[in-house]
Amino acid sequence: MNDKLRPRPASLVAAAVALAIANGAQAQTMLGEVQVTARKRAESIQDVPFAVSARSGESLESAGAASIEDVSRNIAGFSVQNLGPGQSQVGLRGISAGKTDRDLPGVKEQVGVYMDESVISLSLFTPDLDLYDLSRVEVLRGPQGTLFGSGSLSGTVRYISNQPDLAGDYGNIELGTSAVDGGDYGFNVRGMVNMAMSDRTALRFVGYYNEIPGFIDAIRPGGSISKDVNGGTRQGARLAMRFEPTDNVVITPRVIYQEIDMDGYNRQDIWNILANPFTTTELPITIGERQQYVQLQEKFTDDFLLADLTMSFDLGGVVLTSISSYTDRDIQVIRDASQLTGSVTFDLGGTGAQVRLNSPLYDDTTVKVFTQELRLSSDTDGRFQWVAGAFYSDIQRDYGQTLPTPGYDALMINLLCGGPPNCGVTSADLGSPTDTPFFSRIPYDFKQTAVFAEGSVDVTDRFNVTVGGRYYDFSEDRVLYFGGLFADSDGLPTEPTNGPGSTDDDGFLPRVLFSYRASDNVQLNAQASQGFRLGGINDPLNVPLCSANDLATYSGFDSFDSETLWNYELGAKIGFAGGRGQFNVAVFQADIKDLQLPVVAGTCSSRILLNVPKASSTGVEMELLAQPTDRFDFGISASYTDSKLDSSLILPIGGVPTVIAGIIRGNRLPSVPEFQMSANATYTWPMTDSLEGFITGSYQHVGSRYTQNADQNPGFGTFNIRSYGAPTITSFTFDPLLPSYDIGNLRFGVRGGDWEAALYINNVGDENARLALDQERGRVARVGFLTNMPRTIGLTFRKDFGSRP
Repeated sequence: MNDKLRPRPASLVAAAVALAIANGAQAQTMLGEVQVTARKRAESIQDVPFAVSARSGESLESAGAASIEDVSRNIAGFSVQNLGPGQSQVGLRGISAGKTDRDLPGVKEQVGVYMDESVISLSLFTPDLDLYDLSRVEVLRGPQGTLFGSGSLSGTVRYISNQPDLAGDYGNIELGTSAVDGGDYGFNVRGMVNMAMSDRTALRFVGYYNEIPGFIDAIRPGGSISKDVNGGTRQGARLAMRFEPTDNVVITPRVIYQEIDMDGYNRQDIWNILANPFTTTELPITIGERQQYVQLQEKFTDDFLLADLTMSFDLGGVVLTSISSYTDRDIQVIRDASQLTGSVTFDLGGTGAQVRLNSPLYDDTTVKVFTQELRLSSDTDGRFQWVAGAFYSDIQRDYGQTLPTPGYDALMINLLCGGPPNCGVTSADLGSPTDTPFFSRIPYDFKQTAVFAEGSVDVTDRFNVTVGGRYYDFSEDRVLYFGGLFADSDGLPTEPTNGPGSTDDDGFLPRVLFSYRASDNVQLNAQASQGFRLGGINDPLNVPLCSANDLATYSGFDSFDSETLWNYELGAKIGFAGGRGQFNVAVFQADIKDLQLPVVAGTCSSRILLNVPKASSTGVEMELLAQPTDRFDFGISASYTDSKLDSSLILPIGGVPTVIAGIIRGNRLPSVPEFQMSANATYTWPMTDSLEGFITGSYQHVGSRYTQNADQNPGFGTFNIRSYGAPTITSFTFDPLLPSYDIGNLRFGVRGGDWEAALYINNVGDENARLALDQERGRVARVGFLTNMPRTIGLTFRKDFGSRP
């Protein structure tokens, strides 16, 4: 959509409010009160003195939301950058450093993600959990460091599940099938069972299996095509028990397990050194829409286990809560790196088949996390409410990359020194397994301790003040091990890079909130709060791959500092039309110090973090919910954000002041749109005395973005190509800007007393959106874009059973 023609939030709000008021006289129902736990106690979302959004599981299903990325399109100021299956990066309020690659395991997240009370966020690998039988998803905007700690620099996302219910035995089952336009077929089955085993014990079980359809075609060597290579499966289960040994004690153990197994990536290539239409000595290959070139099978697997125990003790006016959790994840990413290895081989003098050796990159992450929180909170109706507690976490994360390339040792001997008897260097001499030009292992131990407290007092019947703070102490210890030709400085027998590193930080995060009840239907809020993200240690550059200029530019950045943020916010929460409508709005200013910006170190094929002294994000967000009649409701959510770098990074390179990595004052912060909006509406009507028809429509608009900071600098979209294959061109040009996109979903259905059948169409307009730029070795090896699923038509059938209270 042309930005000049895009409807603005003010006009949308005015039209919607007018419609709600005009129909208010005939309305027979009111919006239900939404309870949230954003301040670790249950309260109405309209009473929380800062910006919070909540979407029920039912509303997300109606909007066609099946992933955290889909959720983000329905909430103002919430963005998720799709970096491949199981690899998503969450941003709030335009506060983002851009794409974080897999080989930056020391980068911490900017948004904390929780499953109920247990933290599950992990930089880059935010778990994409199934949304079935969720009560709601809460999005807390702005720093939440006081109650949720590091990782909540710009906000917190919380999946709130339905809990075991003592009131009855009931459940449901859902079956679904789908067909992707130009792609494969999908299937899913999901179910829930709640069992009240006694008046003090209940179990709740959720299980699901999802065949995810592929839609990307892979061109193979010789020009053959494999269809729909990016399909896969997601399956898992949740089992929770509620046990009340006394009237004052509640114990809830739970286990969640999920497996994701994907056979490829949602990437469409536009340039590949091994496959392009410009070559004259190799087979010319043209890569079309929703196509990619690969020589090998790519793969993504993620085994996720969460076991937690929540215990609550009512001490009479005070509640003691304990949350213990253990997370175990094994993630493997297998990518075809033949074009990356081939580009290096060509630079070393390789030709023909030498450049096309099969070279899969195995990228392995193993994470074990233990957390423990103890807190006390008030449980009275008095003017003063408070919560105080302590938190501890221990993260053991092992990360490594292996690049097995059969035949590379023999090739390396010939290319480097003409073969025996001149030299006989092998991968083993360079600290890596046989025929492995790159090998790394990076284990680290990350510990956090914290104490926190927050108190809220009603100064008058209309004026409330909340003050909170968190003291934190973090430490990180790492060992860096790198071996192989691509990591070695000269390709001669030597010890691999092998050395320890550590970093630590401590500090205090304050928060102050004010709320004023101007009337029974209007609450005004103000907030000042601070957020924090720990620094870390950069990996060494792959020196043999670096050009002289890139080596001079990116050397010397061995570590990066902690990132801090101050957030200032004003907001209003307004009820209107006799409780049939809600309008919430907030304006904010976030000042960021030492923004941790990931950059691609050019031809070095390395990723490092650089600190930008100053950055900021200023914006406005609004949400409108209304139910003009008992059969029609709608909602509109929109945000506008101006987020940018407020300083440049200029260092003397060879005595000449040089802008580093395109970090220029005024550049937009990457991966987040300036304007984003969503709208949804549902209409129901009686078909018979026992049947009801319904139709739900949803629309999401996401504005243009850049994947990383450097993408927006002049000339980035043009690069000199290697002469492999004697191409007819010397440079390749593309547009790195991710254009705005619009997605509409429709859902039609019929429901009876205990069943529902629906037909849905997701991505009605078959939008082929560019979600993120994906490049290898500074673009010279490969350039592609990650994309979304095409138009999908599906059917679902859901049946309830038992006696739900």
